[in-house]
Amino acid sequence: MRNVILSALLAVFAVVSGYVEELDEKFMEHRQNDLWLVEFYAPWCAYCHTFEPIWYEVGAELKSMGSPVNVGKIDTIAHTSIASEFNIHGYPTIKLLKGELSFDYKGPRTKDAIIEFTNRVAGPTVRHLSSVQLFQHAMSHHDLFFVYIGGKSLLKAQYHKVATEYIIHTYFFSASVDVLPKAVALDEVPVIAVFKDGTFYLYNEVLDGDLSAWVNRERFPSYFQIDNFSLYQMGELSKLVALAVVDEMTPSEESILYKTLIERLSTEYRDQFKNDYQFGYVTDSEYINGIIMGEIMMPSIIVLNMSVDGYFLPGSKIETTEDVIHFLNNVLKGRVKLLGGNGILQQTKRLFYKTKSTVVTSFQTAPAFCCLVCALPVGIVLIIIWGTCTAVPADDERPGEEATSISASDGKRAKLSQPDKRGKTSGEKKKD
Repeated sequence: MRNVILSALLAVFAVVSGYVEELDEKFMEHRQNDLWLVEFYAPWCAYCHTFEPIWYEVGAELKSMGSPVNVGKIDTIAHTSIASEFNIHGYPTIKLLKGELSFDYKGPRTKDAIIEFTNRVAGPTVRHLSSVQLFQHAMSHHDLFFVYIGGKSLLKAQYHKVATEYIIHTYFFSASVDVLPKAVALDEVPVIAVFKDGTFYLYNEVLDGDLSAWVNRERFPSYFQIDNFSLYQMGELSKLVALAVVDEMTPSEESILYKTLIERLSTEYRDQFKNDYQFGYVTDSEYINGIIMGEIMMPSIIVLNMSVDGYFLPGSKIETTEDVIHFLNNVLKGRVKLLGGNGILQQTKRLFYKTKSTVVTSFQTAPAFCCLVCALPVGIVLIIIWGTCTAVPADDERPGEEATSISASDGKRAKLSQPDKRGKTSGEKKKD
């Protein structure tokens, strides 16, 4: 309750204090001289309205921290030129603008995650660790980070370039040999290391290839609980994703077994699979259900190819480490059929599945409202059809009126041309 009240107060404080600015085209003239965290939104976007209090909290907290980052929001419908310049297609889109550079935020839409991203990207791309204490501080505060160790070199220049590319995902540091922990023994410098999983791994240009590709492969822990945002980002990896899908609310022996097997592969068989597989587990199967267009059985082991929305399932029951290794090797050798995919037919099926799932979920959460929403367009269509079938066109009335007029005129002329029997009788009487 206290957190809710605090969040509400922060939101009000942000609005009153102007910590979130409503931006327009003039913003483009001076943005390069300042740091800006900007939300690109559309007035009709329902999620943008839901997200708005969180955005005000972000603005208020960054200012209270003394951050140099300005927080703003832009109506992309009213300012289409800005939307085109920044290539905005989805809402809300969050970008940190740093001089000529633009960094997209792709994480969870939470205050803490956005602030952590802002503090990381707004600062130096590569932070220097000048003492043993600073290095220990980095290790205690970050589960994963990269470090360049050594002096000036071509590798250092390359490292800075790659850091600019991946700073949106993780931290990059530099250090000298004398500030490293005693457990870190190096045969030569300069070298680049990634610290994660309670240990460290060194970059080897001969074995690991391109530095950017290596950083992209290593920017996740070897094994961790993967949420939907991380799973979506793994579409950028060259790796397949091997997952244990489990229900932690009601854990079973099989769930524990699957998690243990996948974790064991990530550590004991790292050298064998590090270039081909990312390991982890998920407790929310909604994203996976959207890929397979059905309900995945829990617990399960599945391999995802996120770049093509494809997946692989074991052909037999998994009980041992050897069973998993056999399955993973068969996937790499093409002996297991790739299911799903992003072909036109599969995309159409997936769209239908997601639409159906959305409707079903909506009916379960708000049946009365959904009935009203569905009935409204049906009622409008029925009214249009009824009106079309029963209406008399205006052009159909004119010929009838014209015919009536002509008939009346002809009738009058006919009456005039006929002798008046009464008048004729009077004339005859005079003649007589």
